[in-house]
Amino acid sequence: MIKSKSHRPGVLFYRILRYISIGAAALAVLSLAAVTIYVLVNGTGKLSAELMFGEYDETPSILPAFVGTLELIFIACITAIPIGVASAVFLSEYTGGKGKLVRAIRVATETLAGIPSIVYGLFGYLVFVVTFGWGYSILGGGLTLAIMILPVIVRSTEESLLAVPAAYREGAFALGAGKVRTIFKVVLPSAASGIVTAVILAVGRVVSESAVLILTIGMVVNKVPENVLAPGTSLALDIYYFASHGYPDQAAATSVVLLVFVAVLNLIAGGLGRLLKRSAGGLK
Repeated sequence: MIKSKSHRPGVLFYRILRYISIGAAALAVLSLAAVTIYVLVNGTGKLSAELMFGEYDETPSILPAFVGTLELIFIACITAIPIGVASAVFLSEYTGGKGKLVRAIRVATETLAGIPSIVYGLFGYLVFVVTFGWGYSILGGGLTLAIMILPVIVRSTEESLLAVPAAYREGAFALGAGKVRTIFKVVLPSAASGIVTAVILAVGRVVSESAVLILTIGMVVNKVPENVLAPGTSLALDIYYFASHGYPDQAAATSVVLLVFVAVLNLIAGGLGRLLKRSAGGLK
């Protein structure tokens, strides 16, 4: 009985922590649900085929923004994902996560991840728009976004690779596999779900970004970009434009499209991650 009483304060303390964590989780879910429901309720009724697929003349259309968003995602991902994953592989597999170089790279990536997006936009403007002479262009915006999401991909991918048990690597080496084969056949498939999560975070930031794009691709909302060296717009920029130029209904409808777009991307990426993880399980 004395021992039980001595433990009561500790039990009570952990119960309080449990209820606090449950309350925090409920608050987070309710906040997300409130934002989602608000956007859907206010924007779903404003959607129309003309707004989504029509030509932008007197009536606004988000078709140019949809095309521009897809092009920006494509440019940013094909640039940042290979570099980010390769950098994470180097840090986790070839350096052992130790050394002055590794510490310097980690400090650099963490610093870059915390820089405001407007600074990246200014960098993209000075480099791609002014120095390279491209002017406002989808390509310049996509490359600037690639630089912006690179730290997220590097850090998240490195953490996923470090979480792969060392026994997997040792088993592959014992079977005669080399370093490169072990990385591509065992380590990367085992970390696939974490890498996909990093890509989801990166794509979400690309889709939702506006400050960077105002300075790099301009805001041509009424014309589908002819090529990647032409100016354009994105869904996030269209929301800003519609809301600030007297089109509240179009802004609400575009918010719904952006929300659904991000949800679909997450579902596709999640399915791909599970597929890669299943294939990795087959290899093991």
